[in-house]
Amino acid sequence: MLRNEIRSGMTHVGLALKDPETFAVNWNDGTIVYRWPVWIALLTTAIIGTTTYGMTMGLLGGASDIFLKGLICTMSAGLSWAISLPALYILNSLSGSRLSPGSTLLAALVTVSWGGLAMLASIPINWFFTVSIPHSGFVLAVNLVVFTGVGISMIDVFNRVMRHLEPTRNATPAWWLYLVGAIGTELFYFFGLFNFA
Repeated sequence: MLRNEIRSGMTHVGLALKDPETFAVNWNDGTIVYRWPVWIALLTTAIIGTTTYGMTMGLLGGASDIFLKGLICTMSAGLSWAISLPALYILNSLSGSRLSPGSTLLAALVTVSWGGLAMLASIPINWFFTVSIPHSGFVLAVNLVVFTGVGISMIDVFNRVMRHLEPTRNATPAWWLYLVGAIGTELFYFFGLFNFA
């Protein structure tokens, strides 16, 4: 039973990453009711992506820094999303949105999961340049480029999902991802994620 639930969750995550708009619309319309393994699998994808990418950020500092950066990256990203999520629902509702809290959470979770996958895909880039040119300034520049690219792709995914969830609305709440980015940047700075040895 549990094996089937996990397999179903992974199948749905594959759809969420391949076609996030359809995935979210199916939930919002009531076509498909995603059970708890799907939600857990989406969150797990985001956690694995941020943790493993964060670990590559600690390559210049040794084993302890590798694990610390993985923890800091995941914790900071998770906190920034969790802190700003209520603002998404409240301010989006005030601006005329009729999305349910579940659909709003799913749109955010699909975006986070997609971002985690983008972070996983960026690991070879960070690893290659960190090992090739182990200078802290250069490694910082590479990581800033990766984070910017992942952020832009997440904005695109979130906007597409929200447009499909509410096709009659002209505006999408992209401002929310800027809020997530601002909070995340503050937390990354506070916890020293971008301090390279």
